[in-house]
Amino acid sequence: MTFPDRIERTVKLNRPPGDVWSALTTADGLSAWFGERATIELRPGGAASMTFAGGMTVEMRVERVEEPNVFAYTWRLPDLPDADPRRTHVEFTLEPDQEGTVLHVVETGFAQLPLDTRSETYDAHSQGWSRELAELADHLDGA
Repeated sequence: MTFPDRIERTVKLNRPPGDVWSALTTADGLSAWFGERATIELRPGGAASMTFAGGMTVEMRVERVEEPNVFAYTWRLPDLPDADPRRTHVEFTLEPDQEGTVLHVVETGFAQLPLDTRSETYDAHSQGWSRELAELADHLDGA
């Protein structure tokens, strides 16, 4: 049996794509729902970082910016050494619909991780996306 390499989530949001785009691609937007503090240079190859509750900071690299439909980044996994080149890839796809926006999120790259941490990392990210997307919906509903 092969290990799953991707996590996929889809959520319907009651806000227009422009509002969702801002929540995903700006430091203020990301800080409001995803982490405590964020930085982002919104261009392919741009640097970004996310500091979560408890002080853990994760470095990211912007990979795709196709406003207002596709945004993607790679991020370093905190349980790997700083110099380790392995990253997972996260891609957001926004589709307008009658009530707002359908957001698809796909994170890939788990099969490359060390065997001793692969399952735990996959499970943490799988649960994390469910939680974080609910926080995004709550944030946008309150906007």
